[in-house]
Amino acid sequence: MCGINGILHLNNKSVDENQLLKMRDVLEHRGPDDAGFFIDKNIGLGHRRLSIIDTSSAGHQPFYSENGRYILVFNGEIYNYKDFYPELENKGIKLKSGSDTEVLLKLYELYGLDMLPRLNGMFAFAIWDKEEKKLVLVRDRMGVKPLYYSLYHNGLYFASEQKALFAAGIPIQISANGLEEYFFNRFVTGQDTLYNHVNKILPGHYMTIHENGNTKTTKWWNLKEEIQNHNTIINPKKWFEETFFESVRLRMVSDVPVGVLLSGGLDSCSILSSLYHQDYKNIQTFNIGFSEQQHNESHLAKNITDEYNYQFNSIKVEGDLLFDNLLESTYFQDEPIMHLNEPHLLAVSKLANSKVKVLLSGEGADELMGGYVRYKALKSPSLLKAISYLNHLEYFNKNPRYNKLLRYSKIKNNSDLILFNSTSIYPNDINNFYGEKEQPINEYRYQILRDAKELYPKSLQRQALYFDQHTYMCSLLDRNDRCTMGASIECREPFLDQRLIAGLGTINNNLLFSGKKGKYILKSTMENKLPKEILNFRKIGLSSPWENYLLSNSKFKSELQEFAKSEIFNMPFLENINGKKIVEQIEKGNKEIIPYILPLFMLHIWQKNYFKKFL
Repeated sequence: MCGINGILHLNNKSVDENQLLKMRDVLEHRGPDDAGFFIDKNIGLGHRRLSIIDTSSAGHQPFYSENGRYILVFNGEIYNYKDFYPELENKGIKLKSGSDTEVLLKLYELYGLDMLPRLNGMFAFAIWDKEEKKLVLVRDRMGVKPLYYSLYHNGLYFASEQKALFAAGIPIQISANGLEEYFFNRFVTGQDTLYNHVNKILPGHYMTIHENGNTKTTKWWNLKEEIQNHNTIINPKKWFEETFFESVRLRMVSDVPVGVLLSGGLDSCSILSSLYHQDYKNIQTFNIGFSEQQHNESHLAKNITDEYNYQFNSIKVEGDLLFDNLLESTYFQDEPIMHLNEPHLLAVSKLANSKVKVLLSGEGADELMGGYVRYKALKSPSLLKAISYLNHLEYFNKNPRYNKLLRYSKIKNNSDLILFNSTSIYPNDINNFYGEKEQPINEYRYQILRDAKELYPKSLQRQALYFDQHTYMCSLLDRNDRCTMGASIECREPFLDQRLIAGLGTINNNLLFSGKKGKYILKSTMENKLPKEILNFRKIGLSSPWENYLLSNSKFKSELQEFAKSEIFNMPFLENINGKKIVEQIEKGNKEIIPYILPLFMLHIWQKNYFKKFL
């Protein structure tokens, strides 16, 4: 697990060593254990290392092929790298390290990028070919590991985080479309970002850049095709248990201690239970606790940890600690935080840092197996239409969950029901609060929606799952990566094994959406392995009572006053917003305004504490 960066000048200009190292070392949190770089005229590669597999100097990067032709910088893990040992040995190849990095480069030498479908892992890597004078940038199937790039002034700049691009001198400029998408959809999806001049390599894609400037992007993994070509699963429950348990086992491959990020919910407890039933010992668990009972699952996490004779660690992130971690997480995130639990994840990752270097997370289970309550609203669009006429019912207006459902029911077409299923406020809400606004154009969202409709023409619920797997889940994975790597911790997601992702896309709806909480195939698989209190406990998720935080702590109250006169209200999208009036509404205890305020408040925090650093 590492931070990678590089520069390729397309006009034969020599790479500035200081510029390259500045890019590299702004990513030190991603790799505090070691650092290296390579420069050859107009190409430069940088690397920061967090040592996980083969922690010796043999795993140092950049990694060179024996003939000197290829130079590799690699971020991530290839979990099945030892499976290739016999094949390499049969070809007369003797490995000089125990690292997955060396295996990755040997496979590239043998097979080129045709090797990619054989890899089970999370990765973002760059390979420079000295002979053909080309750079290849590769990203894993689901985008677990980030990779950003900028084509600017006859140069290609790339890095694991945007801040490295800004450190290289790429100007930090907000994209108008990106800002609008932040408010409409909570995050910027596809290859776009919040910034001009900065793009993402898409999940399951690679980009080839030749020294002469020729550039080509290729999709190497297509989930739609994987689902369409998948063999019929005869016994889904048996298949799921075997594949899930093997996925957990593979993600324990490490030369350093591995722990579990344990909420007390079904997903993370299933990972812990899998470890226990595979006879893993001395596992450390790490939990985020809340003083508010309606947000707290800590007792469940502690109970199952104690039952398995593992070690339980928990932290509450409140008051000054929350505020300080909010500022830090904004820096590590590079964009305004959107899920509102980034400070909590950063804090618990710091707690874990003293005992482990790797955490397993339950991320991805909800999007793969239908675990969100919001998917239930898509089962019967006609019922949603009926709900839209219930404005006069006091119960719907006063209860936050039902008020959200009422507002969602005002959406008039099925496409928008999918596009806005993962958001908290909807087009009508946007127009009422911000003034009449046009929805941002992001063709990637509509392409994914078209694919979802072709795959599942009769099921809005399945369309929403597929859509989320390419959009909302990407933002969650990015959040996980930034928060854990901000504390120099690697995060692995067992539910995102490619065999689970593709196979779950083929099974019947009743194996996903049945029951009150969905994820029926997971619950039924684990029903004899987990305590009943975990199987039956209401779903909470990592939600946080921000309306309490803003008014109960002196740092937050002071920041609210700064927010009232924030520079963000000079931005084009926000010209109709009066900062002082909305702060007055918060102080009067108007909780209905909170969903609208929080994106603005987090934008203010980002603009003040991140954006200005790189101007």
